[in-house]
Amino acid sequence: MFSSNSSSLCKKNGGRFKRVRRVTKRQPAPEVYDIKCECLDVLEDLSRRDAIDIYYGDEAGVSLYPTIPYAWQFPDEEVVLPSERGGRLNCFALLSRDNDCFFRTNEEKVDAAWIADQITEFSLTLRRTTVLVLDNASVHVKAFKDHFSLWEERGLFIFFLPPYSPHLNIVEILWKKVKYEWLQVKDYADKNTLHEAVRYILSEVGKSLCIAFQPFKKSLTQF
Repeated sequence: MFSSNSSSLCKKNGGRFKRVRRVTKRQPAPEVYDIKCECLDVLEDLSRRDAIDIYYGDEAGVSLYPTIPYAWQFPDEEVVLPSERGGRLNCFALLSRDNDCFFRTNEEKVDAAWIADQITEFSLTLRRTTVLVLDNASVHVKAFKDHFSLWEERGLFIFFLPPYSPHLNIVEILWKKVKYEWLQVKDYADKNTLHEAVRYILSEVGKSLCIAFQPFKKSLTQF
């Protein structure tokens, strides 16, 4: 624990007290990472010129074990969050940089086959050629290969990120917003309340809830 003197010294020298960001312990091979980033840069440029659409996809789970780290508290007041295991809601979202969000939720076990079904449903909504950017999880690659032909016929193409590169997936920012900012203390009252709150939040992305994504720049993707 820092003393008050240590805190003052840190502030004086430009330090900020902020959440420590977790990163993957392993890193991708530099040559693979560079090639993938160059390809993604080209795709993002095509998207900026309205030649294609790009969505980023990933799954996450929310449960009754709270992740809200901060809350306003007044003198003589203590805000607590009852926590318990269970009540998990699995979420899968496809998100564009302009906050167009396609999502589905599931209270049962989520596997690659279920995710493939949601992507197939998404492929019926396309306006034009679309690239879906996904993490390069082996379970995704194996489960999706039988669907590539159908998706491509509908104008949907899959681009896998390099391994160990979740920072390139903008959906990670969405999950961070949901868990640490948009969900409120009252939303953890019980399972039904939590699930309703999560579904409402995801339905409001691009409407009352928006994320100011920065344009993709290859120069900002280096470790």
